[in-house]
Amino acid sequence: MPLDAVNPATGETLKTYEEMTPQQAAVAVDEAHTAWKTWRKTPFADRARPMKRAAAILRERKEEFAKLMALEMGKPIKQGVAEAEKCALGCDYYADHAEAHLSPEMVKTEASKSYVAFEPMGVVLAVMPWNFPFWQVFRFAAPALMAGNTGVLKHASNVPGCALAIEDVFVQAGFPTSVFRTLLIGSRQVKAVIEHPRVAAVTLTGSTPAGKAVAAQAGAALKKTVLELGGSDPYIILEDADLDYAVNTCATSRLINSGQSCVNAKRFIVVEPLVTAFTEKLVAAMKARQMGDPLADATDVGPQSRPDLRDELHQQVVDSVAKGAKLLLGGEIPPGKGSFYPPTVLANIKPGMPAYHEELFGPVASIFSAHDEAEAVRIANDSIFGLGAAVFTKDVSRGERVARELEAGCTFVNALVASDPRLPFGGIKESGYGRELGTYGIKEFVNMKTVYIK
Repeated sequence: MPLDAVNPATGETLKTYEEMTPQQAAVAVDEAHTAWKTWRKTPFADRARPMKRAAAILRERKEEFAKLMALEMGKPIKQGVAEAEKCALGCDYYADHAEAHLSPEMVKTEASKSYVAFEPMGVVLAVMPWNFPFWQVFRFAAPALMAGNTGVLKHASNVPGCALAIEDVFVQAGFPTSVFRTLLIGSRQVKAVIEHPRVAAVTLTGSTPAGKAVAAQAGAALKKTVLELGGSDPYIILEDADLDYAVNTCATSRLINSGQSCVNAKRFIVVEPLVTAFTEKLVAAMKARQMGDPLADATDVGPQSRPDLRDELHQQVVDSVAKGAKLLLGGEIPPGKGSFYPPTVLANIKPGMPAYHEELFGPVASIFSAHDEAEAVRIANDSIFGLGAAVFTKDVSRGERVARELEAGCTFVNALVASDPRLPFGGIKESGYGRELGTYGIKEFVNMKTVYIK
């Protein structure tokens, strides 16, 4: 079945790619396993050299890769450049720090010597989404490869060009053949790849339903998984927040990648003394962001990645308004070509509305009113998701205390939620399990081996 790359800004089919057969995919996994037998024994310094070259290639070709992202999934081009640069940062970080993260940990016991060694597991299958088509892959691949694993990528079907470009980066960087392979396959082939006896583990970033499906398949095959799934991140604005700073940060976070990120700010929970002023300023800030051609430098908000996802988002807005939400901005599908959806603001959010319970994966801000800090925390935690959260206050100690009360894998005080190669990243509840990045992320796909010497 062919894989079509379609420009979401125009609806134009850019290129059609031939899907691998199941046999071709199985051979690629076998070749990755063969490569692992040598790669696993390669010294860290020899792994780091091509990883450093990959970082350099990403920086050299960042404009090219940004254009590819813009064409295939609609990312504003200036954000694509930043994404390529972040991938380079991740490659550099693991090239520099993987050996220290994975050095044996000595443990004092009755033995003459006992310690924990961290050894690579084998072939890691990555099932990755379209929204950050480079960063999602590199944040898995850089630590996994530096740990001595090999990787096979099943990328989202609407970004096949990005998938092949990433493989080309690793080839150009000088990684041995088949240490990293792209599998051009659709979702119906994923189960067979998971069940392949040479696949040791699976990592997925994507929707909660997709994560549940992959977890079930991997569990049946006794394969380790890490899942980074959906999110409906709450941002609490307390009465002593710097209002202008909070509004600007909230608007920026809500509209990163045209609102299509698991850790976009989605629910703005404002204590009553600030609700009116915050709402007015957020509407103005969202309205000021420019929607248009993702290839234009001035564009802040590009199209949604696919028309069906844009339509699903719009239906969530319509249903929320029908149940009593107030539409303060946007909320209408613009005429013309492309999967565009304007910056939108909803207020008066109550239980029973999609905007209260569901993830709105697009440029839609939902404003909640809370009587006080305690109610703000309660509303924030009243969610099936638990990926990221933030709190804004001039009292940093208070902010830290509130951050510790929020049910999320990542909490930020006076800053937007974002991943960082130096810190673990992931969620709880229906936002998934396991961690990527940092010392904890690189240890997800290693055998933590006890060595005991009498």
